[in-house]
Amino acid sequence: MDELTFTVTQEEAGIRVDKCIALRLGEEYSRTYVKYLMDNGFVSVNEKSVKPSYITHEGDEVFLELVPSPEDMDIEPEDIKLTILYEDEWVIVIDKPAGMVVHPGAGNKKGTMASALLYHCGKLPDAGDRARPGIVHRLDKGTSGVIVAAKNERALRSLSRQFQKRAVKKCYLVLVKGRVEIDNGVIEVPVARHSTDRKKMSVDHDSGKPARTVYHVLERFERFTLLRLELFTGRTHQIRVHMQHIGYPVIGDVKYGGDRRMPRQALHAELLGFTHPDTGEYMEFTSPMPEDMKEFLETSR
Repeated sequence: MDELTFTVTQEEAGIRVDKCIALRLGEEYSRTYVKYLMDNGFVSVNEKSVKPSYITHEGDEVFLELVPSPEDMDIEPEDIKLTILYEDEWVIVIDKPAGMVVHPGAGNKKGTMASALLYHCGKLPDAGDRARPGIVHRLDKGTSGVIVAAKNERALRSLSRQFQKRAVKKCYLVLVKGRVEIDNGVIEVPVARHSTDRKKMSVDHDSGKPARTVYHVLERFERFTLLRLELFTGRTHQIRVHMQHIGYPVIGDVKYGGDRRMPRQALHAELLGFTHPDTGEYMEFTSPMPEDMKEFLETSR
């Protein structure tokens, strides 16, 4: 679930809070959606519920939970091809292509992995809201690679617990801008929602949540580096924020300082390891580097 916290500026003071929120969220979200959030208790000002007509004051702290609206929560099954790495009665492991959205959101209501899973599986457990059936973690639209979904309630609880306790192994391949000279490193800085741009995350030592990424250099080139990363936490955009923070943004990730040498961020979920919810067996699944990243490397060589 996405969250947004912001402090009302001098320029924003003196207007209705619903209008202030709508301006912050931008045209992607309607005033009707803001009203839905406020009417259902997903907005607070200075830790208290207020009416949409509340007039803002400079310094007010506004908090929103950006839950799916009712029209976003009902997913239609769609006959979309999935690359299935493993499936049984408990779990299904998918090799997600870059460009596929995992679950519906504003502007992405069709063509999602969630719709494809519903068509393929028929029924999936509710993972907190109807927009995320069986889904316990996610990959960004522009990120390719391995992702797992639960096919029943017990599997959902087991996988959710493993992700919460950081008992899942997650490794990524990434192409970053610049030549990384140190062979191995640890990035351990907290990550939080950006204070003004809700679509972004940022390093925040005051209110951020702990985030840890370990990197290993696989190959160096003149102007970029191929890395393998292991994540020990799962913050939104963690890799992208951490790599930008140390001065090596992900190639293709213009949102976080990367260039446009690739049409999407050069980030691939190479390996996912977890304990099977029924057998207790530890299982690992891998996905080879996708063709667009391979072609980028071959051209550079």
